[in-house]
Amino acid sequence: MNFSGKYSFESQENYEEFMKALGVPEDAIDHGKKMKFDTVVVQNGDEFSWSQIYPCHTTTNQFTIGKESEFEMLNCEKVKITAKIEGEKLVMKFPKYFHTVTIEGDKLIETSVSGKITLRRFHTKTT
Repeated sequence: MNFSGKYSFESQENYEEFMKALGVPEDAIDHGKKMKFDTVVVQNGDEFSWSQIYPCHTTTNQFTIGKESEFEMLNCEKVKITAKIEGEKLVMKFPKYFHTVTIEGDKLIETSVSGKITLRRFHTKTT
């Protein structure tokens, strides 16, 4: 599975509840739920560059499958984790949530689970 491409944000489910579970302040949640962004993934074998491009800033995580790397989480904290590939999924276990990424047709689907709350983000491939 190759995740490379540029993806435009389409929609999300349970954003507010999920961010509250991570302890994100209410004003940041309100700001973030309205924000549209692009995701650009460059995959070269097991090496990834994963950027989320927002109107006000860009977050880029660079990592290699199976090697510990620094990641910026959804709540902007930085942690070291090891990304894995399990079947057709990119899998990451963050301290406060479990994150998977899959591709279905022209959709990139991110699923983050914290306790009983699941955040799903849907992106459409543009290139």
